Amino acid sequence: MQMTNKLKPTKAVFFDFGGVITQSPFDAFNSFEETEGIRKNFIREVNSVNPDTNAWARFERNDITLDQFDELFAKESKQLGHQISGYHIIKLIHGKIRPEMISLVKKCRRKYKTACLTNNIAFKPNECDLDYNENWRLARAEFDYVIESSKISCRKPEIKFYEYACRLVEVEPPEVIFLDDLGINLKPAKEMGMYTIKVVSPNQAITELNRVIML
Repeated sequence: MQMTNKLKPTKAVFFDFGGVITQSPFDAFNSFEETEGIRKNFIREVNSVNPDTNAWARFERNDITLDQFDELFAKESKQLGHQISGYHIIKLIHGKIRPEMISLVKKCRRKYKTACLTNNIAFKPNECDLDYNENWRLARAEFDYVIESSKISCRKPEIKFYEYACRLVEVEPPEVIFLDDLGINLKPAKEMGMYTIKVVSPNQAITELNRVIML
């Protein structure tokens, strides 16, 4: 068995959900921006201002309701030049499952512990796209563990999120490989000792993971 960057045998593989297991929600954001005549990546720009305390962060920690998120996101986006309802943003958070990534999780699960680490939102049944709920239900069943920001009141990239995941799975960070599509989420995990892979595409992620462990 090959080793991680801290020279400990791999015992677990952690996966992000949106942008890794499913298509990135940023694609839907960009499509919305183009349709509405808003500059590209504007929504990401809104979410990058005060990233630990803005509406998005608070919603993912389940600190505020959907109605509060709608109002707060509208205020934050207006301050940057384009007022967008939070309700519109929520409708964009869905992406098709990537079958090749589900297959990868299944392969990993035969030899290693697997966990999904996701910043998500505690939707009520009538508050989100039905496809999102179904995709989430189907995908989460493939993992040994699922860690959700909305349920533990902290989120990536907060260190305590990764610490919680490691305690739950009963592994040390150097025994973990973590795949995420955002560098900001990978940085603290790497500093803790995890071997990190930034997911740009399914083929690239699969190739990189196969260089580290034998599946």
